[in-house]
Amino acid sequence: VIPWIEVKGSNLIKGINMEGLRVLGAPYRYSKFYSENGADELIYYDVVASLYGRKSILDIISKTAEKTFIPITVCGGIRTLDDIKKILGAGADRVCLNSAAIQNPSLISKSAEVFGSSTICINIQTTKDKKGNYFCYYNHGRELTNINVKDWAKKVEKKGAGEIILSSIDKEGSFEGIDINLLKTIRDIVKIPVIMHGGCNGPKNIVDAFNKIKFEGVAVA
Repeated sequence: VIPWIEVKGSNLIKGINMEGLRVLGAPYRYSKFYSENGADELIYYDVVASLYGRKSILDIISKTAEKTFIPITVCGGIRTLDDIKKILGAGADRVCLNSAAIQNPSLISKSAEVFGSSTICINIQTTKDKKGNYFCYYNHGRELTNINVKDWAKKVEKKGAGEIILSSIDKEGSFEGIDINLLKTIRDIVKIPVIMHGGCNGPKNIVDAFNKIKFEGVAVA
């Protein structure tokens, strides 16, 4: 179980379907609590970084790294190898790419070559259309592409990504339960670890999902 900590500027926020953001407080206070209560990894997601190119996340990473000793993964607004270098230098252990990877897939292979595959995750954001197909979104679920998630998952694995964080926009923040169909769609076609994000409503939901489809983790906001 990995806490998914959404950040806007200097605040921890909470959304539903990646919209309707509500401010909750200082992110590093929550991360310290999560660390002390059994989390063995944290994911920071900067929800407006891709839109505005903000870099306030670096200060949050540094403060978190001072207070906790568990791995930190950072998502949002990461566009270049230099961005990755700065984020890792601030105290993060891994980065997670979405918008920049979709716009420039070679960034995945270049990043994996420089920093190692285990350092590079890909966040796949998606919703199910009326025909039951899943297509990729970027910019925090704002921009729809014509890229099918199955094709994209296979491509990012081939390009050297070490892990996929699979985000269901439909389920995110809803407490409606993990999207088993989406999870199975991706789990069946890649060998790299898959972290499921969106809809989790409690420990039983995680256990039930895991008993149906083996996956490596669940990110919970």
